Amino acid sequence: MERILTTPISEAEARDLCVGDVIHITGTIFTARDEAHLMMLEKGAPFPVNGLAVYHCGPVVQKKDGRWRIVSAGPTTSARMEIFEDRFLEKFPVRVIIGKGGMGEKTLAALQKVGVVYSHYTGGAGALAARAISEVKDVHWLDRLGMPEAVWVLCVEKFGPLTVTMDSHGESLYDTVGKTLSENIQTIHDRIERSK
Repeated sequence: MERILTTPISEAEARDLCVGDVIHITGTIFTARDEAHLMMLEKGAPFPVNGLAVYHCGPVVQKKDGRWRIVSAGPTTSARMEIFEDRFLEKFPVRVIIGKGGMGEKTLAALQKVGVVYSHYTGGAGALAARAISEVKDVHWLDRLGMPEAVWVLCVEKFGPLTVTMDSHGESLYDTVGKTLSENIQTIHDRIERSK
């Protein structure tokens, strides 16, 4: 199913999504990588984040005529945030995580508990992502964290396509694909052994 979600996204909307759904987001999203996650856990959120989407992204940003403009905004590897994403979600109930590569069991459990989905955005498509960003609303901790690690608050219009790959029902496309891959490797191995 393909859907357009507008922030703030409700818990019910997030729980209605399933692995394989394709979504686009309109409204407000914000970027947060490792350092930003830690800063928010220590200091609190510098703006209301409930119902928003957090994007695992270190954007390339340019200032022109006194205004920030996103040049490229490709996803970063989400596994880097696995060590604290569960605590982050319990403290800051966003409804969609955007990233690449998936996350682990702790995050999957938190998605179920809080009512959040993890969505995959194609790596290497940073310029395409930037085209869906209409405005930089704000930036937090830029001086302290630097451009890629700062928290950028962005207005987006039909940001995506994003594929839901982990949902609030405990399903993970990464687990399913991994299991199928292992089974296929074993089948191939067995065939090779039998042909000897």
